[in-house]
Amino acid sequence: MTKRNGVLAAALVAALVPALAATPALAQTPKKGGTLTYMIPADAPPSLDGHKENTFATLHATAPFYSTLIAINPDNPSSTTDFVCDLCTEMPKPTDDGKTFTFKIRKGVKFHDGTPLTAADVAKNWEYIIHPPKGVSSARESYMVMVDKVENPDPETVVFKLKFATSAFVPALADPFAYIYPKAQLEKDPHWFEKNVMGSGPFKFQSYETGQSIKGVRNPDYYHKGQPYLDGFNAIFAAKQSVRVDAIRADRAATEFRGMPPSARDELVKELGDKVTVQTSDWNCVNLITPNQKKKPFDDVRVRKALALAIDKWKGAPALSKIATVHTVGGLVFPGSSLAPTKEEMEKMVGYWPDIEKSRAEAKKLLKEAGAENLKFELMNRNVDQPYKFVGTWAIDEWSKIGLHVTQKVLPTGPFYDALRHGTFEVAVEFNCQNIVNPLLDVAKVLPRSVYPENYGGYEDQKLIDLYNAMLHETDAAKQREKMRAFEVYALDTKVDTIMTPWWQRIIVHRSYMKGWKISPSHYLNLNLANIWLDK
Repeated sequence: MTKRNGVLAAALVAALVPALAATPALAQTPKKGGTLTYMIPADAPPSLDGHKENTFATLHATAPFYSTLIAINPDNPSSTTDFVCDLCTEMPKPTDDGKTFTFKIRKGVKFHDGTPLTAADVAKNWEYIIHPPKGVSSARESYMVMVDKVENPDPETVVFKLKFATSAFVPALADPFAYIYPKAQLEKDPHWFEKNVMGSGPFKFQSYETGQSIKGVRNPDYYHKGQPYLDGFNAIFAAKQSVRVDAIRADRAATEFRGMPPSARDELVKELGDKVTVQTSDWNCVNLITPNQKKKPFDDVRVRKALALAIDKWKGAPALSKIATVHTVGGLVFPGSSLAPTKEEMEKMVGYWPDIEKSRAEAKKLLKEAGAENLKFELMNRNVDQPYKFVGTWAIDEWSKIGLHVTQKVLPTGPFYDALRHGTFEVAVEFNCQNIVNPLLDVAKVLPRSVYPENYGGYEDQKLIDLYNAMLHETDAAKQREKMRAFEVYALDTKVDTIMTPWWQRIIVHRSYMKGWKISPSHYLNLNLANIWLDK
C-alpha cells in the first residue's frame, strides 16, 4: 500500500488511468457461453443464508442462485429509484392511501429441483424476514418496521399491508439478501439454508469448498428469456488483496465485485492497459468517527464540536482519494440521493465550514471553555487498511493542529466489535454501509441504541427519535427533505453525535472481455450475474 511519501507518485499514476484503461463498451449483442471466474475478497462466509447474514461474502457467493421479488434495475444500477420486477409481473401502484401493495407473481417459475415457485413461497419468505419465528434470525427485520402483515389470497398474489405509508418501503423490498426459498423447506428447517442452496435464480448450485470456491452452472429453465449468457461461474475466496490482484493480472480471474484501492487500480492499468476496464462510483458506505458519550469529556457537546471543527473535509477528501477508497464530502445521506444536503447546506454545519482557520480557532475556544485543552485520548480503529486506517491517521493529524494528542489503537474485527458493543472505547472509527440507497432507513444509524442496536455513541435522545419518526411517516417529497435537514442538523451540528468522513468510492477493475455488467453504489447490488457475458 502506498504510504504518505508516495502520494505524489500515486497521483501521477492515477493521471494515466483515463488514457490507459478502456471505458465500458457501448451496447453489443451478448455472446453465450464461457465460465466467469471472479474473486471474493473474504474468507468463508459465516453461512450461506441471505436472510441471516449481512456480509458481502455471503451475497457474492450465493446471489446467482436466487431470485428476489423486486430488484434495482441491472441496466441502471446507479439509480436510487429505478426498481424492476424479478419474480413479480409488474411494479404495483399502491392503494389504500399508500398502505397496500399488491404483487402478481410470474407463472411457470421453478426452483432448481423442479418444484413450482408460487406466491405462497414469496409470502412465506417475507413473513419470516419481517416477523421471524422464535430461533430464526432475520438481519432485515428492522428494515421492515412499516409492514403490518403479508397476505397470500391466491397462488399468484402477494399483498403487503403497511402500518403507515412511507417511501422507505419499496427500496427496502428490493433488498438483495431477500432470497426466495422453497416454502416447504423453510417451514421444515429454516436453518437448512445456512449450509445448503436451493433457489430459482439464473445459476444452479454445482459445488462449494468452504473457504476455497463456490461454483454454479446455467439454469436452463430461468424465467428471464435468453439469460443467463454464461455457462457457469467459479467464485474464488481470497482475503488478501495481493492474491486477487495477481489473479486478475494473470487472467486467472476477470474481476472482484467489492472494490479496489487506487494503488491496485493503478498497478493493473499500468501493466494491462486496455485489457482491463475501470468503473467507478460513489459508494453507499462511509466511515463515522463516533465519540463515546458515556466517557468524559466526550459527554460535553463542546468537546465533540471541537473534534468536528478541527477536521478539514474539503481539503482532506481529494487528498485521501489518491491513496484510499474515499472520495466525496457528504452529510448523513448518501451524496447521490435527492435527500442529500447541498454544499451550501453542509457549509452551515459544524465540521463543514469553508474557512478552516476560523473553524479551528472556534475548536480551541470550545476546548478551553470545556477545560479540555491539550486533551489526550485513544482512537479505536478496525484492523482494515482500506479505508479505516487511512481515515484514522488523517483524523489524528487534523486533531494535532488544535493541540490534541491522539493515539490510534487498531483491533482485529472481533475485538473491535466487542469493544463497540460494550462501550470500552473513547472515540472510534466505525462505519455505515448499506445496499439499496434508502436514506430514510440508512440514516437510522445515528438513532440511540435503544432504537437502533448498531449505534455505539452511548446516548439517548427522544427529540432525535421524534424527528426521525416524523420524517419516516412523511410522504410529501419536499416536506420529507425539510425534515431530513432538521434531523441531520440536529444530529451533526447541534449534538454532534457522530462526525462524518468522506464517503467511499467504489473502484472496480475487470478484464475488458467481461461485458454487460454495470457498477452500482453498493458492493451488494447487481450480483446475480444474469447480464454478464464474455467477449472472447
